[in-house]
Amino acid sequence: MEETLQLPQTERKKGLSTSALKWIALGLMVLDHIHYFFGFTGWVPEAFTMLGRLSANLFLFCVVEGFAHTHDRKRYFLRIWAIGAAMGAVLTAFMFVPALQRPDGFYPYNGVLLNFVILLPMLQGVDWLRQKRFGRGLAALLLPLAWPLLVTLAAGLLPLPGAAQIGLTLLGFTVLPMWNFINDGGLFFILTGLLLYLCRGHKWLQAGTYVIFTMLVWFVRVWLQVSAMGEPLGAMFTQYYEWFSVFSVLFMLCYNGQKGKGGKISKHFFYVFYPAHVYILYALSWGLYLILQ
Repeated sequence: MEETLQLPQTERKKGLSTSALKWIALGLMVLDHIHYFFGFTGWVPEAFTMLGRLSANLFLFCVVEGFAHTHDRKRYFLRIWAIGAAMGAVLTAFMFVPALQRPDGFYPYNGVLLNFVILLPMLQGVDWLRQKRFGRGLAALLLPLAWPLLVTLAAGLLPLPGAAQIGLTLLGFTVLPMWNFINDGGLFFILTGLLLYLCRGHKWLQAGTYVIFTMLVWFVRVWLQVSAMGEPLGAMFTQYYEWFSVFSVLFMLCYNGQKGKGGKISKHFFYVFYPAHVYILYALSWGLYLILQ
């Protein structure tokens, strides 16, 4: 159960609640995924996925706020971990069982929840460090980032047989998620969540830090890479537009600190809707692909 900030009655209707932000993020996510699954048809405008760039970071913001407000952090973490691990197991099956892949070789690579599984212990580590519990704080903050690198290094030094590679992949997508396995997010996405948490309570500092970090990572860094390949600056607006996620700050600034309406039904809906819509859209895209062939 998540508590809400108690604001004066006259202020309760101002701004966007967590629930409102989730609904906005959900709508943008669906647009993005329509393009993701049906882009092969040429019927879905690129604008769908451009708008969808705002979605993941809005959900990230809501997860950070949910972690800060929940009465039971362990339950909050386990709920996200369970769904993320289940989807990770399905993803592993997609990767290694060709019969589960669409005839063109496509399969859904949706693992955004695994980022939250990695992030949440790090946020707890921040709180422990603030409480001067340095040992467990540093462990919780650094181990989720360090252990995937150690595993990758060990796997490089000791080549693994095929079965062991499948097992390692399954481990990295389920029980102990590894950020270097995740295409749907990854290191910079997790660090964005960490910055949002470190700056909580200071709206404009949080917003400014978010904008600067996002632009450095997804505009400046990417532009330096693609310009070296001879790409024009205009490609940053038509092809390499991950930086459009910076505009989600406009919704973050409208956050009013409240949970909003909906209660348990709304909360459970979001947890169920994410995996359900992914697999439904995948099945529909498979059927349409066969029809068009």
